[in-house]
Amino acid sequence: MVGLVVVSHSRALARAAVDLAMEMVRDRPVPIGVAAGLDETTFGTDATAITEAVAAADRGDGVVVLMDLGSAVLSAELALELLADDLRERVVLCPAPLVEGLVAAVVAAAGGAGRDEVAAEAIAGLAGKQSQLGPAPTPAAPAAGAADGNGDRPSATVTVTNRHGLHARPAARLVTLARSFDARVEVRNAGTGSPWVPAASLSRVATLGVLPGQRLEIRAAGPQARQAVEQLAALAGRAFDETEDAQPAPEKAADGGLPASPGIAIGPAWHPSTEPPRVPDVPALGPAPEWSRIDDALAAVRRDLDRLRAATARAAGPAAAAIFEAHLLLLDDADLLAEVRTRIDAGETAPRAWSAATARIAAEFEALADPYLKARAADVRAVADQTLRVLLDAPGAVAAGCGVLIAADLTPAEAAGLDPERVAGVLLAFGSPAAHSAILLRTRGIPAVAGAGPAVLDVPTGTPIGLDGSTGEVLVAPSEPVLAALRDRAAEQATRRARAAGRSAAPAVTSDGVTVAVAANVGSPGDARAAAAHGADLVGLIRTEFLFLDRDAAPEVDEQEAALREIAAALDGRRITVRTLDVGGDKPVRYLPAPAEENPFLGVRGIRYALRHPGLLADQLLAVVRVARDVPVSLMFPMVSTVEEVRVARRMLDAAVARAGGATPAGLQVGIMVEVPAAALKTAAFAPCVDFFSIGTNDLTQYALAAERGNAALASLADGLDPGVLRLIDAVCRGAGDRSVAVCGELAGDELAVPLLTGLGVRELSVAPPGIPAVKEAVRATTTTGAAALARAARDLPDAAAVRALLAAERVG
Repeated sequence: MVGLVVVSHSRALARAAVDLAMEMVRDRPVPIGVAAGLDETTFGTDATAITEAVAAADRGDGVVVLMDLGSAVLSAELALELLADDLRERVVLCPAPLVEGLVAAVVAAAGGAGRDEVAAEAIAGLAGKQSQLGPAPTPAAPAAGAADGNGDRPSATVTVTNRHGLHARPAARLVTLARSFDARVEVRNAGTGSPWVPAASLSRVATLGVLPGQRLEIRAAGPQARQAVEQLAALAGRAFDETEDAQPAPEKAADGGLPASPGIAIGPAWHPSTEPPRVPDVPALGPAPEWSRIDDALAAVRRDLDRLRAATARAAGPAAAAIFEAHLLLLDDADLLAEVRTRIDAGETAPRAWSAATARIAAEFEALADPYLKARAADVRAVADQTLRVLLDAPGAVAAGCGVLIAADLTPAEAAGLDPERVAGVLLAFGSPAAHSAILLRTRGIPAVAGAGPAVLDVPTGTPIGLDGSTGEVLVAPSEPVLAALRDRAAEQATRRARAAGRSAAPAVTSDGVTVAVAANVGSPGDARAAAAHGADLVGLIRTEFLFLDRDAAPEVDEQEAALREIAAALDGRRITVRTLDVGGDKPVRYLPAPAEENPFLGVRGIRYALRHPGLLADQLLAVVRVARDVPVSLMFPMVSTVEEVRVARRMLDAAVARAGGATPAGLQVGIMVEVPAAALKTAAFAPCVDFFSIGTNDLTQYALAAERGNAALASLADGLDPGVLRLIDAVCRGAGDRSVAVCGELAGDELAVPLLTGLGVRELSVAPPGIPAVKEAVRATTTTGAAALARAARDLPDAAAVRALLAAERVG
C-alpha cells in the first residue's frame, strides 16, 4: 500500500487533517506519517522529522508527501535529498491542497492505487469545489493605503475586564489561541493608540500594557482570519478563561510582613546565591554551533518547566500552574528568538545574545506605568536567568540550604523546587501573597511571609528567625523567652502531627465503636505510595485523568491496566476506587477536540463526555475489569445526573466483562459520584443500580450555591459547610439505604468537618495522602451520637460561618 506523509507548520492542524481523512477509510488503515510543528505549540517544519516520517510510512509501494505552504515545501525538498537513493526514488512531493488532497489520497491509497495515481487523485482534490463554485476569482490589487488600515480584514474591538489587565496569564492564552490559526493576527491597545504587534509574540503582546477597562483591537489576514478574530474576541469576553488566586492580599502585619503561607517556622537564616551568572568574554564558535547551544538550552528549560507545570497542576490546579505556560511561551517567542538569531549571526556567543535580547524585553516591561504589568519583568528575568544558567552550566540561584530562606523574591520555578523537609520557612523582602511563588509555597506547605522590607536581606546567615505565615509576624534574633513561646506553639502542632502519624496505620474508630474508613485521593502511582506511607485504608479516588491528559493519543488498554496495577501494588491489595475519565468542558483532551462551551462546568463533562466517546470508555472499563480479577476494585462514574446514564454505563461494563472473557469479578463494585444537586435529591432512585455513593463536595458546593469554585470573588460563598450543602449530603445518606456513602471532596480533609460528616452518616472519607493521619485522629475523637446531634443543629443554621463557629465551639468544649 502507498504511504502518505503530511508536512505542516502546525502539529494540531496536521493531526486534525489526518483524523478527518481517516474517517473516510475506518476499516482500511493507511500508513500516514506526520512531520508538523517544531513542538506542540511552535510553528515550523523540520527536514529530519520529514525523513523519519517518510521512512515510517513506506511499505515498499512508495510514499506521497503533501505539504501546507512556504517552508514546508523547502523542508520537504531538503528531506528528499537526505533520503537513501532507493527510498528517494519511491517518494513523490505532491503540490495538492493539504486537506482536500489528503482526503482524496487516503481514499485512493486505501483502494490499492499506485503512487502516481494517489498523487494525481490528491491534485484533483479541489475538483469538487471548483465544479460547484466555479473558478476562483483573480485577486484584486490592494487599494492604496490598505497596508496601514484594516481594509476588509476581519477585526474586532474588545474591552479587557481582567483584574490586572492583559498580564502574563491572559496574554499567554491569547498568544496560544492566535498561533493555532492559519492567519496573521495582530493586536493593539486602542486606549493608548499603540502600534500593532503580532499576536503570536508573547513579549510583544504583554508589553502593550493593556489595563483593566481598556480596549484591545484585533485584526487578522489569511485563510482563517475570520475564525481567528471571532474566537479571540470570544476568549476576551470570557476574561481569557482566567481564574484568579482565591486568596486576597491581606493587610500588612504591624511587625513583620504580609502573611503569605500559613504555619510556624523557626530556624537559622540562609540566603540564596544572588550573583547573576557571569557571561564570559570568549569568541563565538560560529552561527551554527552557537544556535545549537540555544536550541539545547531551550529544550532543557522546556522539559523542566513542563515538569513543574504538571506537578503544580496536580497539587494546586491549572490556575496555579498557568504561570509556567506563560514562561513556556516566552521560550518560543518569535520576536525574542529572531533577535537572538540576529545577534548570533552578527558574531555574538549564545549566552551573550540571549542575555542581551531578554534584557531588552524585561526593560520594556519595566518601562510600563502599571505596577502589576511592570512587575512582569520578573517573569522575563526568571526565564532568562534559568536559560542562561543552562547555557553556562551554572548552578541554580537558590542553593540547597536548611532553615528559613531569606530572599528578595522567588520565581515560581524556585518556589516549586524547594524541599519542605529542609526549608522550614521563607521570608521575602518583597513579593506579594498573590504572587505565583506564594501560591506554590502554600500548596507545598512551607510557611512564608512576604513584603517584609529590604532590611531583612541584611540579616546575617545563621541568625535565628521565627515567623508565623498566618499572621505575618517575623522575629529576627528574638529573645529566648519569645523564641521559647514560639517553639511551644510549633511543638504543640508537631506533637499533634507526630501522634497522628504514629497511629496512622490503625483503623479510625469513633469512641463509641463505629469504624470510618479513611482513604486517599490519588492521581498517580507516586500518590498511591504516599497514601500507603500515610496509613490509607484504601484508595477512595483515582483520578484517571493523569493517564489521558498532556499527550497526543489516548492510552492503550495495556497501559491503563499497568498503571492501575502499579497503584494497587502500592496499597498491597487493599481496595482501590477508580473514577472513570472526568474530562471535557474545562478539561479538554487535545486528541479529541470539542467545540468551545460558554459554561464548561455546565457542559459536556464527566459521564456525559465518556458516553459521547464510547470507544474511550470501553477501553477504560476493560482495563478496570482485568485489574478487578486480582484486586478489589470500586468503579465509579462522575457527574451523573440521570438513572439512564448509569444504566448505559453498566451495559458498557457488562460488554467489557464479556470482552475480557469471563464472569464479573467478585470484588468489583459499581457506584456514582454525587456532584449534581438533582442526583443528591433522588439518591433513592439510583440505589438499585449501584453498590455505593461517593460525594464530590467541591462540585456539589459550586452547583448548589451557583458559585464557581475557582472564582476568587466568590471564595467565601463557595463553602462546603453551607447548610444547604449539608442538607444535600444528608439527603444522599438518607436515600442510600444500605449502600455505603463516602465523601471524596476537600470537605473530607477538613478536621473540623469530620464529626459533622460522621453525624450525617458518611462512613468513608477520602483525602489527600498527607491529611490521612489527622483525619483519623478527628474520627477517633468523635462519638456518633454527639455527631448526629451536631449535624442536626448545623443543618438549621443560616450560613457556613455559623456552622464553622458551632464546630469550633464544639471542638473547644
